[in-house]
Amino acid sequence: MKQEIENSIQNFIANYQQKDDIESSWKEPVIKYAAAADPMFNQLKKVVSDDHLVPEDILTDARTVIAYFIPFVEEIANSNIEGKYSSHQWAKAYIETNQLIAELNQHLQDELSEKGYQASLIAATNNFDKERLISDWSHRHAAYIAGLGTFGLNNMLITEKGCAGRIGTIVTDLKLAASERRAEERCLNKAGFNCSICVDRCVNGSLQEDSFDRHLCYELLSENDEIHPESAMTDVCGKCSAALPCSFSSPV
Repeated sequence: MKQEIENSIQNFIANYQQKDDIESSWKEPVIKYAAAADPMFNQLKKVVSDDHLVPEDILTDARTVIAYFIPFVEEIANSNIEGKYSSHQWAKAYIETNQLIAELNQHLQDELSEKGYQASLIAATNNFDKERLISDWSHRHAAYIAGLGTFGLNNMLITEKGCAGRIGTIVTDLKLAASERRAEERCLNKAGFNCSICVDRCVNGSLQEDSFDRHLCYELLSENDEIHPESAMTDVCGKCSAALPCSFSSPV
């Protein structure tokens, strides 16, 4: 069943980028699985927020969380290196990938339904408290629990294909074996090497080696939203994901 799901995800992404109205391109995704009953989900109420959901809050009979990372092609990430604001290509990829995730999850839900299983859809973005800027379901933390990667100094999840891309999750009552959660760090800084390039890449100082000011960060995201009015909710930056040793692969 895993192979069917993975083939379905890969084929959907490959076909999606062939649409005439899609500007972005993506590499093959990385796909992992977490048991809905994994006790780490309950720990997110401490790590993320008291209001963070567990899989059973999303789907009553949840058995598995499917997490996947969709990597941007190098051209998109490299376009976002220069300047204070996000490049058109990065902003467009952000919007198009969010829509891709929404349509992909709907596709997976339909396929699982045909086989007699349920799945619950979760928005790719903007599912957060607008004052605290904290999500009630963190795709990155769910993906970490599924073994998709480890967190970098930039708070992005570093997968085997890097951190320049987007993460999607879907909760289902189909029971699938959980993926192995690797213990070793993929962030060079956290692994003991002298690297803080992502901090240097932050254009307004919201990211520091020992702290992260999410409100200052969101100020810049909002500025980018105004810079790219052709798309709705382009609250994006991505500077701290571009031109890094971990942009396209795991450096550790």
